[in-house]
Amino acid sequence: MEPRPLFILSDATGETAEKVVRAALLQFNSVPVTVRMYTRVRLEAEMRAIIARAQKEQALVVFTVVSTAHRELLRRLCDEENVDSVDLIGSLMAKLSSYLGAQPKGVPGLLHTIGDEYFRRVEAVEFTVRNDDGREPRNLPKADMVLVGISRTSKTPLSTFLAQKGLKVANVPLVLGIEPPKELFEIQQEKIFGLTIKPEALLQIRQARLKHLGMPPDTSYGQRDHITQEIAYAQSLFREHPSWPVIDITGKAVEETAADILRIKKDRDARRADPSGPIRTGPIRTGG
Repeated sequence: MEPRPLFILSDATGETAEKVVRAALLQFNSVPVTVRMYTRVRLEAEMRAIIARAQKEQALVVFTVVSTAHRELLRRLCDEENVDSVDLIGSLMAKLSSYLGAQPKGVPGLLHTIGDEYFRRVEAVEFTVRNDDGREPRNLPKADMVLVGISRTSKTPLSTFLAQKGLKVANVPLVLGIEPPKELFEIQQEKIFGLTIKPEALLQIRQARLKHLGMPPDTSYGQRDHITQEIAYAQSLFREHPSWPVIDITGKAVEETAADILRIKKDRDARRADPSGPIRTGPIRTGG
């Protein structure tokens, strides 16, 4: 798996922001991340260049700057370039303002610049972290979307990426020989998306994972026969539930797979809004 880029931008040393980010990343140690520091950034031209690079590399930008004008500029640049970002100082100030019932001195309107959209995303991310890897099946009815697939089909990074868009995402692992939780079949089935992958690609990913963990390469988890059986089991379950779109993630970046999922969700939402429109029947498949 290619490391995900994360930019830290600060108008000072950036040490505090780096510590906060690295502490948070400990909760996602299964996902490789490259952290790049941009310190003492105080010129608009520098900010524009960094955000442009973040857009090109599809990086998450975490920024902490003192100047209100610069915070607003960075938020605007990120919006214009469609770059995901986190404003550490602004977020804290907004929470303190809400908790204390007072506006911060010298920063008028900061709470409104963040707005409901920000808090919706925070809530979505918190929900997604709590419901990763099938932890809380009872929460599946509360999810906007549920991803299912065998191990190493990008369920967690996809869930996290989609949560940044404001969607509450749960994911459920499919394990050979173990029945999925009953709650999966009791919720609205159009919420569910299946993830699959070609055997050769999964073999390489799992062998690399075993090597990283220092485990023997002949462990069943990384054996071709076992992988083939797991994929066949998942495919049989997908065939039993033709309303689940199945996304082949082979060779795709998380952003590409997320775009496929969001497109299908958008189409389905549009059909619900206009039942008289054309209805697609049968399973939806993307990828090879």
